[in-house]
Amino acid sequence: MKKILLMILLACSQSVWTQEKPNTLLDGLHQDAHEGNFESYFNRYTSDAIFLGTDKTERWTIEEFKAYAKPAFADGHGWTYKVIERNWEGEDNTKWFDEILFSEKLGHCRGTGVVEFTNGEWKIAHYALTMLVPNSIAADVGSQTIEADK
Repeated sequence: MKKILLMILLACSQSVWTQEKPNTLLDGLHQDAHEGNFESYFNRYTSDAIFLGTDKTERWTIEEFKAYAKPAFADGHGWTYKVIERNWEGEDNTKWFDEILFSEKLGHCRGTGVVEFTNGEWKIAHYALTMLVPNSIAADVGSQTIEADK
């Protein structure tokens, strides 16, 4: 009986640990971006990570994303997104998430991605940032997008 109880407690503590660590990873990512901590920000990604930005041309390897972000971080300020909510799925060493963010520049956005537990730590393997467009203005935004793409 004691052995079963110990196994249940261990399993529960493991699931809490795995939930807390990825949250800490993403919270730290957003804090590093806000403070312009270039090295710390990019150390949160795997070496083969992919970042998708809001523009259709923004599909970057981590090295390409670093080149894009370097000027934004140079003055000690990257970008600021406030986390509104976050959801997790997955088990074991791979989890995926979606989060609603708020930016003074872009309004509400959604971040989605995948994190992996490798070499004893959680890292971001894939991150995608999209702008959330209210349905009431979606057609107008779509028309502007089509025009801008010409």
